[in-house]
Amino acid sequence: MSERFNTVMKEYGALLSRVATTYEANEAIRQELYQEICMACWQALPRFNEDASLKTYLLKIAHNRCISHVAKEANRIKSSDISDTTENRSHDPDPAEASRTASHLSVENQIIQSQKLSSLLTAVRELNITNRQIITLSMEGCGNKEIAEITGLTANNVGVSISRIKSELKNKMTSIESRVNARSVKK
Repeated sequence: MSERFNTVMKEYGALLSRVATTYEANEAIRQELYQEICMACWQALPRFNEDASLKTYLLKIAHNRCISHVAKEANRIKSSDISDTTENRSHDPDPAEASRTASHLSVENQIIQSQKLSSLLTAVRELNITNRQIITLSMEGCGNKEIAEITGLTANNVGVSISRIKSELKNKMTSIESRVNARSVKK
């Protein structure tokens, strides 16, 4: 059993960690949630009867554990501290300076990507549980049929929901980025 679990975790551990990330902003609590998910998977693995794929089975366990976590932590105030640390620089034709500038732009791009990811995760965490579950599974590459199996919805309902959730996320991200920009202007 231990060897099978280790093999499963090598293949799906990162996926389960990403699921936990979409439900919990606080790093320490997220690690606890991930451990709870792993424990639940370990306990459920002997009951896996291959009615669905192993990935679908594990995702259903993970999302159920996350839903329990959210219900338990509903009164906890969550916040994500996103700060804008990018700055504008002029370009110098000097090759050494150009190299430093390229490196700086790479760092700036990484910061911008990190901020976008942080905004996305914050927006996903603001969704209701069902929508959070649907979009998280979609972002993990699950098809409508797999998502339907995990959530108990119809595949058509999942497809319509994903389209609606994406629009909602765009609006939430715009709002979050506006709040972040407003904070950085005040500083």
